[in-house]
Amino acid sequence: MSSEFGKLLRISVFGQSHGRAIGVNIDGLPAGESIDLQELDAFLDRRKPGKSPLSTTRKESDAPIFLSGLEHGVTCGAPLCAIIENSDQHSSDYQELQDKPRPGHADYTAYIKWDGHADMRGGGHFSGRLTAPLCIAGGIAKQILSRHGVHVGAHLASVGDVEDLPFPLRPDRSLFDAVAAKPFPVLDDAAGERMQALILEARQHLDSVGGVIECAAVGVPAGLGAPMFEGLENRLAAALFGIPAVKGVEFGAGFAAARSRGSQNNDAFAVEDGEIVTCTNHAGGILGGISTGMPIILRTAIKPTPSISQPQQTVSLRAREDAELVVRGRHDPCIAHRAVPVVEAVTAAVLLDLLLEGHHGTF
Repeated sequence: MSSEFGKLLRISVFGQSHGRAIGVNIDGLPAGESIDLQELDAFLDRRKPGKSPLSTTRKESDAPIFLSGLEHGVTCGAPLCAIIENSDQHSSDYQELQDKPRPGHADYTAYIKWDGHADMRGGGHFSGRLTAPLCIAGGIAKQILSRHGVHVGAHLASVGDVEDLPFPLRPDRSLFDAVAAKPFPVLDDAAGERMQALILEARQHLDSVGGVIECAAVGVPAGLGAPMFEGLENRLAAALFGIPAVKGVEFGAGFAAARSRGSQNNDAFAVEDGEIVTCTNHAGGILGGISTGMPIILRTAIKPTPSISQPQQTVSLRAREDAELVVRGRHDPCIAHRAVPVVEAVTAAVLLDLLLEGHHGTF
């Protein structure tokens, strides 16, 4: 299935933005894992819409309803299925889009693939709304990983041309928790204020702006992954590209490595307290598709929200002629800040899947 990822930990996302509910099915979770539902709710709240002028005004509680797999807050070995009911749809805002595809959206490609039958209200199954059930899976994965000393965190590295500080060489859980507790997920609050001003400026001009999210995973043991097509980067990138609006993924120095020399980019090895480490981390904690034991560092590029209120050129699918479109409804002027926990969620889910493989399905 295209809406599923994972090998031992298989995660399938279902639903449409304006359907009755969206949800996730998780097969392969270890039995006997206690899930702190309050902690999970706090994690889901970080991506919830309608909390500030920086995001859409759509109001959703995003409260998960567990249908199976969880008994008295503990995983029971059965597939875990959870749904989130949709309650604040304005489907009439999307009637014109049945004939006029939005530039930058999947309206046209979905129309072609499914011969006009796709439900594209609010983006349908392509919507960022589907990241809510992704966060249920990833939030659970984060809790399980944490018990085994693996912690995942992220921050908004940039919005437009405004940049946050990068993660230090060895970020830790306390830093991740500090960022997660902030209303705007940055390391440098002054940079965050400039980012927010840029987002509001884009909204005033009926426009949108994109951003970059930096994510780190610490405590990942050396030796996780495989060479070539089953590499740690491969598995992470494949899942991260499933997040709506992600247009690029890089690890460590990423594309900057292409502008440096080997003497600059190579991470020198050293022994520290009896452990083999690297003095720098341009590789992002991965060599040959296999973890080195250093923090996993990755960045995702989030495109500007395609739904903008400026007039845009499109076509009429029925008339087969050029047309003009003004997108109506409620849309984020920037989705990157709300996507920070989503990147954490997907990263955690992939890492848990890989760790379960290495431990034959159980810790």
